[in-house]
Amino acid sequence: MRDTALFTGLNGPQDEIKVGQIALRFLIDGPVSGASTTIFEMDVPSGAKVPIAHSHDAYDETIYGLEGVLSTTVNGESINVGPRESLFIPRGVIHKFDNILDTTARVLVVITPGILGSAYFREIAAVVKAAVGGPPDPAALVAVMLRHGLTPAR
Repeated sequence: MRDTALFTGLNGPQDEIKVGQIALRFLIDGPVSGASTTIFEMDVPSGAKVPIAHSHDAYDETIYGLEGVLSTTVNGESINVGPRESLFIPRGVIHKFDNILDTTARVLVVITPGILGSAYFREIAAVVKAAVGGPPDPAALVAVMLRHGLTPAR
C-alpha cells in the first residue's frame, strides 16, 4: 500500500513559482518522493527570458508538450516539442530552451531521480527578482546552478 503522505501535493492547488516570466507548478517535488522523481508543469510565454545552456550529470530530464511549442536546443541541434510530443535529455547533455513563437508553451517536465526540486527554482527566482528590472547577476545564477547539480555550458 502506498504511503498517501507522499501524494498529498497531487490533490490540491500547487504553489506557483515565477522565474521572471516563466511559471512552474510542482506536481511532485523531489524531496517529497524520497528523491525518486520530480514532476512539474512549466509555462514559457512567447519571448520569455530563459535559462542559460547547461547540463546535469546526476539526473535525466524528460519534457512532454501540453500546449504551444517549446523550442529546445540539445547539443546544438534545434528540436521543437509540441503537444503530445516528448524529448528525453540524458545526463551530461548540454541543452536550453526558448519560446520563439507567438503563443505560450506549456510542458510537463520529469526529472529522474528527483534530486532537483522546487528549492532550485525558488533560489533562481530570488536572484532574478533581486535584479530589479536589469539582467540577473551571472555569478549568482551560476552559484545556484552549481549548488543544485547543474553545470553551465561554457
